[in-house]
Amino acid sequence: MRPTIAAIALALAGCATFQAPKSEPLSLYRLDPALGGGNPGGGSGNLTVVVDPVRARPGFDTPRMAYVKQPYAIEYFTRNQWVEPPARMVGPLLAQALQRTGRFRAVVLGPSGIPAGLRVSAEVVRLQQEFAGQPSQVRFALHLWLVDLDGRRVLGEKELEATATAPSDDPYGGVVAANGAVQKVLEEAAAYVAAEAARLAAPAGESTSR
Repeated sequence: MRPTIAAIALALAGCATFQAPKSEPLSLYRLDPALGGGNPGGGSGNLTVVVDPVRARPGFDTPRMAYVKQPYAIEYFTRNQWVEPPARMVGPLLAQALQRTGRFRAVVLGPSGIPAGLRVSAEVVRLQQEFAGQPSQVRFALHLWLVDLDGRRVLGEKELEATATAPSDDPYGGVVAANGAVQKVLEEAAAYVAAEAARLAAPAGESTSR
């Protein structure tokens, strides 16, 4: 008895399903550096700071994890990525770093209707694992803008960058190094903003150390 066309099609479909390779699970990672500073609660300063949503430059506005083997060429790991675009994680972390300085009355995430005296805007310039040498390293750069909301003027801007050596030349090693580099930059950013805020709050004619 000859098999019917339907039976043959069903058998072929079953073989295709059986032979299909299983896709590897996607590994997700987050930025969660151990930020320094001794005052995670409210500070003693008079200024309230609002931190705008952090932006990212093209190529880094994605949850995909970037790496480079040669200058100007960005590649991405296929089965490893951030839980969300790094800029979204950096915003709350920057606010946390500012709060831990103890130099501000409050630090809030924008957009916010809370009256504030200082606005901090930031942009992720790069967050990439670099394989130009061994061991690999992760480079993180953040550009900051400070705006005096009462005086409606730009106080200053600064680009901060740090690198951290990866403990292993793989995506997880890059994650560990990324957290280290982000920690360095955010703590330096918090110190910079606190110093500028102190200058803003100082009485006219009185100088402050930077």
